[in-house]
Amino acid sequence: MSNPFNIDQELKDQAKARPIMSELVRNRIDATLDSLPEPSTYRTEKTMRSTRLPEGMRRTVAATIAAGVLGLTVFASGFVSPVMADSLRNIPLVGSLFSAIEADMGLRTAGEAGLTQAVNSQVSYEDVKLEVLETVYDGTRAAFLVHFTAPNLVQGQYDNGKDIVKLSNGIDNVFFQVNGASQDSGLFYSSIGNTQPDTLLFEQVIPADQGAASLPDQFEAEITLTLQGIDHEFKLNVPFTKSTQDIKHVQPDSIRSNELFTVSVTEAEVTPITTRVSTSISLNNKDTLTTKEEEQLRKIGFAIYDNQGRQLTALSGEGLYEGNQLTSERIYASTSGDIQYLVVKPFEIKDDFTEEIQDDQFITGLDMKIELN
Repeated sequence: MSNPFNIDQELKDQAKARPIMSELVRNRIDATLDSLPEPSTYRTEKTMRSTRLPEGMRRTVAATIAAGVLGLTVFASGFVSPVMADSLRNIPLVGSLFSAIEADMGLRTAGEAGLTQAVNSQVSYEDVKLEVLETVYDGTRAAFLVHFTAPNLVQGQYDNGKDIVKLSNGIDNVFFQVNGASQDSGLFYSSIGNTQPDTLLFEQVIPADQGAASLPDQFEAEITLTLQGIDHEFKLNVPFTKSTQDIKHVQPDSIRSNELFTVSVTEAEVTPITTRVSTSISLNNKDTLTTKEEEQLRKIGFAIYDNQGRQLTALSGEGLYEGNQLTSERIYASTSGDIQYLVVKPFEIKDDFTEEIQDDQFITGLDMKIELN
C-alpha cells in the first residue's frame, strides 16, 4: 500500500535487521494469548478480564488483559557475558542490569542512561531471602528486579515440595500496594534470562488515570509475595523515584476513516522508557456490536513506528467496548533518541502478536502521523 510518510522501505529494512525472537519472549506471548477468554465471554461496556494464570509469562490474579487487545508483555534478556553477569550478582552493583534487557529498548535505555536506582531492600524467612536490586519509574512503568536465594532453588529451578518448576512459575501471588491501596491490574513478572536464573523482573503498569490521581513522583511500594510450598508472606518495601522529566505529551485527536472503520488516536505520552498511546476503533454505521463484531475489532492491531522507522515493541494493553467502538490504552517500549513523531498503522492480525506484519495486513487509509513537538 502507499504510505504518505514515505517510510515503507525503511520499515522493511528495519524488519530485516531485527534479531530472532528468544524462547523467553515467545513463551511469554504464547502464554498471554492462551490466557485470553473465548469470544463468547466478551462483554460490552466492561473491561475484559482473563482469569487463568498462564505459564511462561506470569501475572497476578488481579492483573487485567482486556479483550485481548494487546494483552502481552514482552521482556527478554541476555547479559553480554556470563562473567559480567556473575560480577554484577556477586559484588555491589556497578552497572545496571536493565541495560542488558535486549527486547525492551525502553528499559535498556533506562539502564544505559543512568535512569535506574540501586536499591538495598531485602527480607528473609528461615533460609529464604529476597533482595530488591534495582528499580526504574517513569510515571507509566514501575519496574524492579528481585534476586531469590533458597536451598530449594538451583539455577532458576524451584522445588515447591511437589514438583520442580521454573522460579517464575513458583510464585503463588504478588501484590503492589502504595499507601495501602493496591493497583488492580497490570503487574507482570518474568525471568530475566539464563545468565541470572534466580532473578525476576517485575513491572507494574500504572494506568493514566491512576497515576495522576494516586502516585507522586516519589513513593514507596509495599510488595507482598508468596511462594509455593512456603506458608509465609514476604513483604518488601521498594522505593521509586520518577527518573525522567523528558516527557512528551500530546492530545492530537487524529481521526482516519475508510469505508468500514473509523480509528483515532486521542492521546500519546512518550518518555525515554515507555510510550503510552490511547486509541479507539469503531465500525461505521453501527450503534452496537455483536460478539462477532467485537472479535473483528479485537483482531486489529496498532503498529507504532518512530521517525527513524523503528517499530516500537508492544508491551501491554487494556480496552473497553462501548457502543460501536473499542477504546484502549496501549503500552509500548520507547525507542532511543529524540523522537519527533510517531506513525500509527492499524493492521489486521492474521496469526498472533509475534507475526511479522506483511504489507497486505495494513488497513488502507488509516495511517496517522502523530507530531510530538
